[in-house]
Amino acid sequence: MISSVKGTQDLIDKKATLYEKIIKTCEEVAKNYSFSFINLPHMELSALFKRSVGESSDIVGKEMYEFKDKSDREIALRPEGTASAVRAYLNAKFDKNKAAKRWFYHGSMFRYERPQKGRFREFHQFGVESFGEKSVYEDINLIFILDEIFKKLGIKSTLKINSLGCEACMPKFREKLIEFLNAQSGFCEDCLRRKELNPIRVLDCKQETCKNLLIKHPKMRDCLCETCKTDFELLQKVLKDNEVKFEVDDRLVRGLDYYSKTAFEFENDSIGAKAAIAGGGRYDRLLQDLGSKGGYGVGFAIGIERIMDILEQNEAKTDDENLIYFCILNEELLQDSISLVKKLRQNKKVFMNYEAKKLSKHLELADNMNACVFLCMGDDEFKEGKIFYKNLKSKIDKKILINDLENFL
Repeated sequence: MISSVKGTQDLIDKKATLYEKIIKTCEEVAKNYSFSFINLPHMELSALFKRSVGESSDIVGKEMYEFKDKSDREIALRPEGTASAVRAYLNAKFDKNKAAKRWFYHGSMFRYERPQKGRFREFHQFGVESFGEKSVYEDINLIFILDEIFKKLGIKSTLKINSLGCEACMPKFREKLIEFLNAQSGFCEDCLRRKELNPIRVLDCKQETCKNLLIKHPKMRDCLCETCKTDFELLQKVLKDNEVKFEVDDRLVRGLDYYSKTAFEFENDSIGAKAAIAGGGRYDRLLQDLGSKGGYGVGFAIGIERIMDILEQNEAKTDDENLIYFCILNEELLQDSISLVKKLRQNKKVFMNYEAKKLSKHLELADNMNACVFLCMGDDEFKEGKIFYKNLKSKIDKKILINDLENFL
């Protein structure tokens, strides 16, 4: 038997149902905010991620799946979706007139890292990207989308925000940070590498030793230019006015090099230590890094596996409110029942068991499938032109005339 590749998983039964539920909820909310679907390739030229995600990131430095194809081109399986969305925007030349485009996508991403709970080598994300809008209100808009998605899914979360400044104020902060870092000793190897490539990424280290060394680090908000300061204050005010709770986190820099100005993360601690379940921010300069003369971009991504773990833990066994289990007690009734089930399926979700079993066995199977309604046809019911009905929630049962069944349901 051939096993699945380490770090991948099959989404079967409950996991598949949860995946569908999450994607459906995300899509509904995104569409209500005027976002439309885009389907992006799973493969890109490696250069795309090296230029966008950044050499200082763990993704490019350690985790990216790369290979050479038969034309000797360096190809990578996508480790995240934003770079691909920006490439698509630029390829279509939408940046020429700074066209407003609001897209959402979902699907597999790939990173070579140690598999653990909520973290796989092939994992799934739901992402949203907005182009052509420079207003901080669009950043707020995306935070609203995430807040609404998690409320609809019944997930409690903590929102953390920060401003990473812009090209006008970042150099001043960078200078202060480098001076501070050079005065410390004991950083891990990753932080020493990041200090040379992109010092701000040191703030993202999860090692306790490094965290302790960073307690008194310079704050970006003390270095913000007037425009960035005004935008960040407005973002906080609008969130408060709309009762979206948040915390300002001076060490929130996100794990990618392309962010500037607004950065945000939603955290949840119900599956262990606090973990980011969604995050994003503004990345205006990424469009320039990938060849545009200028433009605006802001987006986020949700980690689907982590959301599935939370829902799986939080949700007890629940009935499928839409599922009808239909069965027969005599195989001779199968042909007569098919047309009835076909008609019901025009408006209802119906599972039909083709085998004739005892009533108790059918009820057991319906319960295992978390069905809500149980319908059964036996010889007596067939002669009477009726069907046996049982509500598996309320346990009420009765015989119903077949001609009245659709109206009854």
